Amino acid sequence: MTKINLKNKSWQWITLLFLSFIWGSSFILMKKGLRSYSHDQVAAFRIFISFLAFLPWGIKNLKKITKDNIYSLIIVGFIGSTIPAFLFTKAQTQVDSALAGMLNSTTPLFTLIIGLLFYKSSAKLINAVGIFLGLVGAVGLIAFSANGGNILDNINYYGLFIVIATICYGINVNQVKYKIKDLNGLELTSIAFMFVGPFAGIYLLFTDFSFALSTPDYILNMGYIAVLAVIGTVLALAIFNTLIQHTSALFGASVTYVIPVFAIMWGIFDGEKISIWQFLWIGLIFVGVYLVNKRKKESKNE
Repeated sequence: MTKINLKNKSWQWITLLFLSFIWGSSFILMKKGLRSYSHDQVAAFRIFISFLAFLPWGIKNLKKITKDNIYSLIIVGFIGSTIPAFLFTKAQTQVDSALAGMLNSTTPLFTLIIGLLFYKSSAKLINAVGIFLGLVGAVGLIAFSANGGNILDNINYYGLFIVIATICYGINVNQVKYKIKDLNGLELTSIAFMFVGPFAGIYLLFTDFSFALSTPDYILNMGYIAVLAVIGTVLALAIFNTLIQHTSALFGASVTYVIPVFAIMWGIFDGEKISIWQFLWIGLIFVGVYLVNKRKKESKNE
């Protein structure tokens, strides 16, 4: 059996694509959960179920909390997971999944800006070009659908919730990359959820489930939320945090460029038509991700 080695570039790209597939599916899962539950209930269940799944590792790793890493772990738990979870579900009450995926692609941009301003990171011109091309590709892929419709017509202020969430992701990525050196991906993520999970559970105790119970598929839709939590949060975050510790903050954040690609694939399964232009946008996205990753050859510490 071949051993996964994240120091190997091939494995880095395989991991990036795997994460993109998982998170590219998360918007659909949130949408299905919202059919029975309110936006805050979906977010709280996502965090609480993730907390329960992480609990065995969280308890085991509690002894690894120190005065040097506790601040970073709180940031990872609240800013990196909890706040974005609530922002995304709030946004998707008025914004469709495709637009959510497009706006999510701004994460690498904020990762770069926040890294330069607060984490003393560096960037080269080619990285900026990569971010620009990737963002243009993501916007083009989502904004111009196969039937000629323009999704930008649906933009409203709820999209700002997603922008704020991507700023949170930018902070989280830099915090993990530059401030947490003594914990691996599973350790830091499981401990971080020990801080936020109980708050989500308490929040759920004081919410009204009368509407959810009145819907015919509330059990099925809870199942979608559980998949979102266990696969889209627990598994994905552990892998993601490990990936950015072995690569660069920008490369890890560039996963959001590839997410719209898998949104299109879901569309194929749902009977949507895909145009040649959409494949061109997909190619532009991968060029952008490649250029963002070029910094690794020049600065191994980034």
